[in-house]
Amino acid sequence: MRIRWAMVVVMLSSAGALMVSTPGCGSDAERSAIRVGLAAPLTGSGAVLGEQMRMGAGLAMVRRNAKGGIGGRPIELVYGDDRGRESQAAIVAERLAQDPGIVAVIGHFNSVCSLAGKPIYGAAGVLQFSPGSTNVDVCRGSDWTFRNLYSDDYQGQAIARYVANTLGLQRAAVLYDNDAYGIGLKDAFAGEAERIGLEVVSESPYAREVTLDFSAAVAEADSLGAEIIFISGLYNEAALIAMAARGQGIQTPFIGGDGVISEALVRVGGDAVEGMLIMTTFIVHPDVGGAAAQEFAEAFFEAYDRTADTWAALSYDAANQLFEAIEDAGPDRKGIRDYFARMTSPERAYHGVTGATYFDENGDCLKPGYITVVRNGEYVPAARQLAAP
Repeated sequence: MRIRWAMVVVMLSSAGALMVSTPGCGSDAERSAIRVGLAAPLTGSGAVLGEQMRMGAGLAMVRRNAKGGIGGRPIELVYGDDRGRESQAAIVAERLAQDPGIVAVIGHFNSVCSLAGKPIYGAAGVLQFSPGSTNVDVCRGSDWTFRNLYSDDYQGQAIARYVANTLGLQRAAVLYDNDAYGIGLKDAFAGEAERIGLEVVSESPYAREVTLDFSAAVAEADSLGAEIIFISGLYNEAALIAMAARGQGIQTPFIGGDGVISEALVRVGGDAVEGMLIMTTFIVHPDVGGAAAQEFAEAFFEAYDRTADTWAALSYDAANQLFEAIEDAGPDRKGIRDYFARMTSPERAYHGVTGATYFDENGDCLKPGYITVVRNGEYVPAARQLAAP
């Protein structure tokens, strides 16, 4: 089953809306379609992440439509390109929220973008469901924002404990993206490190898409005796950081938060990222992800001839969970939101390829994390995993 992106029916950009036909749907079907927004970085440095979101949600849409859609009505995804930027995210959120035909929105990826969209979606009364934003404040303070992955407080603390307790290291350096995601994850890591006696020898901020030379930062970490370097940012800078270190002969190991995992990390970093450890919510392995994850990964590869990453899996789950909500509540914005608000226990959880999704009073979701490692240019489960939360 090869999916061609002519199946995408609407694409929002700063220039307006581009209408594209949907194969297999006549005009009557198109008029009755159930429309769901998806906001992601489809251009810019994070485009490879947005593309995985688009493919994951798109696979869910195609498979659901092949079974008759929802109540006999096809599903259409409406894409908004936020470019990973706060200002553009607000524009995309406004357009999606003010379109009465959009029943809910999957997105955004970047925490700063979800935070920018949150008040807009809340004021319009439309569900915002993020499969990518982990900053601790993303869901707090709104009844309309949910996510299906852990937040940075859990992730940062878990990585600090993994470094100290599982790897047995005592001194770490941190390089972090100076935005909502990078700072929040760095703070959680540093706070837990202080509590458990892991020494943070340096904290070096950088500006995403601006900082290109990381030589001084990695040299400082090495001179201060760092036994591991924690990267709190996205894949492109992680690759550049690794290349800067290896180019100076610095062999200090790296560990990254989930923003580092991407199909492009190895393409950019090459041999320099070999051995990099990364925390994630999704691993394809019989002993970790299980049969559902394996089936999804195979279907994704068959459809796109590309490997699914964490963001594809989370977006696939987000779309399917949303489709279940629409089937139960109808294409009604408030009904969909109320359906999500009732999912507050394991018994009421949605069970997908990334595990069980249910929410606390803030709309947050706690899922177990895993450690993957780059081996021979591929992501495989690390030999030593996180302790149970």
